[in-house]
Amino acid sequence: MLAKRIIPCLDVKDGKTVKGINFENIKEVGDAVELGDWYAKRGADELVFLDITATNEKRKTLSELVTRIARKINIPFTVGGGISSVEDVSLLLSCGADKISINTAAVKNPRLISDLSQQFGNQCVVLAIDTKYIDGEWYVFLNGGRIPTDIKTLDWAKKAVALGAGEILLTSMNHDGTKNGFALDITRSVSESVNVPVIASGGAGKMEHFVDVFQKGKADAALAASIFHYREIEIPDLKQYLHENGVPVRL
Repeated sequence: MLAKRIIPCLDVKDGKTVKGINFENIKEVGDAVELGDWYAKRGADELVFLDITATNEKRKTLSELVTRIARKINIPFTVGGGISSVEDVSLLLSCGADKISINTAAVKNPRLISDLSQQFGNQCVVLAIDTKYIDGEWYVFLNGGRIPTDIKTLDWAKKAVALGAGEILLTSMNHDGTKNGFALDITRSVSESVNVPVIASGGAGKMEHFVDVFQKGKADAALAASIFHYREIEIPDLKQYLHENGVPVRL
């Protein structure tokens, strides 16, 4: 069985790492370069960098900051925020990113997924889905969770993978920052419906939550931010706990 991955997330705004709850009440938590370096040294399997206001502010991801982080780390590095073209991806890969994450641009132009997959390989293309549970159904949201759509999350995940997405980063807006556990139902539904890895995001608060999302949610990786940023859970301790509870991880 493939090892499950633990992925810290750097949500970046104005060059600083930030964190909120349910995508709101954003607070600064530290320097992105220093945090990336710390996580790489502490056993993180990958690192995700999301420029959370790039799309809403209609600008591109902070490429200079991406370069500085990439120089510090030796683990796979995914970058997202404001990416809408092959040229954007070429720039970020040249800055040191290993994979890119697309969200709003892919919904507005699904062909972008195919173009990027053909140009760079599907292993490079991570489809980020910000999803919210409303009236008994999970729906896709755009622009950093600001704009609702009538697109059902499961339908979009299947379509995106068919177009060439090589991985799904699934964030539950209902659970984001609450520390009450991941959204196990939609994570499991997506994981069982696509043939690419699914990264669960939103709601991590205790080590038990990671066991649940791997065993019950069928996730391939789990992403978290605040519990790592505030050192509430240390990655080596989490991996040892997962190992002891039957979850295969890279120790």
